[in-house]
Amino acid sequence: MSPDLSPLAVNVADLLHRHGARRHEDLRARLEGISVVGTWVAPDDVVHVEATLESVSDGILVSGTVSAPWHGECRRCLAPLSGASSVEVRELYEPHAREGETYPLRHEHVDLEPLAREALLLELPLAPLCRADCLGICPTCGADLNEGPCGCAPAARDPRWAALDDLRLGE
Repeated sequence: MSPDLSPLAVNVADLLHRHGARRHEDLRARLEGISVVGTWVAPDDVVHVEATLESVSDGILVSGTVSAPWHGECRRCLAPLSGASSVEVRELYEPHAREGETYPLRHEHVDLEPLAREALLLELPLAPLCRADCLGICPTCGADLNEGPCGCAPAARDPRWAALDDLRLGE
């Protein structure tokens, strides 16, 4: 592999000349810059791409799974969180890629890195919670309300929103 290719670039010369031929690839790489809002894949975490590459009339069809661990903070209490994302992919690589529809097939190589990045970015949780009933932190003193009440006086209600207090959703 040449030094200018990404760690997820795959040579597909053997597939291009035999329609219907397929090959399984099991690749692992460290990729930087995968983050959305308060969730990210750390630069030292391994992104795993397990895919079948198949020669079709238009190019190379890639089907498989992209997975990686993720890290973040609870959106309510800011506690550190971690988890794993795994997403199914099925995309076409062709010599004359159509923007937003297919990926480019360049010099008998398919680069799975952009596919892996996009799949993970769409799969990362936008607002993770440490648990469904997380109480968050006190807006006055910053205490973690999951550990018990903080002792601050309840916040006064804004009279401009009083009419909304009378609404009961789902009743």
